[in-house]
Amino acid sequence: MAKKALITGITGQDGSYLAEFLLSKGYKVYGLTRRTSTINFERIKDIVDQITLIQGDLLDQSSLSSAVLESEPDEVYNLAAQSFVKTSWNQPVLTGEFTALGVTRLLEAIRTVNPKIKFYQASSSEMFGKVTEAPQKETTRFHPRSPYGVAKVYGHYITVNYRESYGIYACSGILFNHESPRRGLEFVTRKITHAVARIKLKKQKILELGSLEPKRDWGFAGDYVEAIWLMLQQEKPDDYVIATGENHSIKEFVEAAFKYVGIDDFKKYVKADVERHLRPAEVDYLIGDASKGRRVLGWRPRTNFRELVEMMVETDLDREKKSA
Repeated sequence: MAKKALITGITGQDGSYLAEFLLSKGYKVYGLTRRTSTINFERIKDIVDQITLIQGDLLDQSSLSSAVLESEPDEVYNLAAQSFVKTSWNQPVLTGEFTALGVTRLLEAIRTVNPKIKFYQASSSEMFGKVTEAPQKETTRFHPRSPYGVAKVYGHYITVNYRESYGIYACSGILFNHESPRRGLEFVTRKITHAVARIKLKKQKILELGSLEPKRDWGFAGDYVEAIWLMLQQEKPDDYVIATGENHSIKEFVEAAFKYVGIDDFKKYVKADVERHLRPAEVDYLIGDASKGRRVLGWRPRTNFRELVEMMVETDLDREKKSA
């Protein structure tokens, strides 16, 4: 019989790539979606007829238990969260409810319905925050610098706690920044590639950003979902850092995006308004050590930094041309 998987956050970037990946593996895929007046199925429009959507909410315990009962999954992938770091300062309580306590509610649903279900929690490199060593690995101390990062630390440790307390097969993937053409426009990478495409097509004149100095370990989301799946295929549950092992500044990302469209001097198109985009606390430097993932899971990223940037710019160029 085909395996069954329940994905929270299925309409998001990671959820859509993971759903496609699991379908290719022969899974029956269920997706948890919140009841809203307008549901955005854009990222899953090509597979929506191949999956089963169930209404539920990480804020509502009974709906999560009902979703687990209805789908009877072998595996649950918790990708849903309030995932935009900047918003977490404006909505810290809501971020905690979704991104922290939502994990507990879902684990409770598994514990009470069927504790044999395997569980994946989407942890984040933002948990490292003010880093104490580089590169960061599974044993690096957490020092989150945002309400989002704090909530993710809670979600991470409650997953460990349910694994140790109840014997649930529960893993956390500490994924470093992973981007794609499906990234939302509120994220800096997509903001850059979208603006570069529009500037190239003379639809926009200036790209406004904050500091260009922060460095991140950027990979392709489509590569990372394979690592997520591999974590639940091991004999024993464990936690893994997933990263490329190299980092690049926002400035490098901007430069690569403009260079792809034939603009070598990007400075006349970019306005860096650091004060306007200043956060209460910033994470300046992240780079992951995924050697454990390579060794145990046999996983390696297939897409390099330049290929990722060019893929995103090319897709945004196509979108803008079609909308002309």
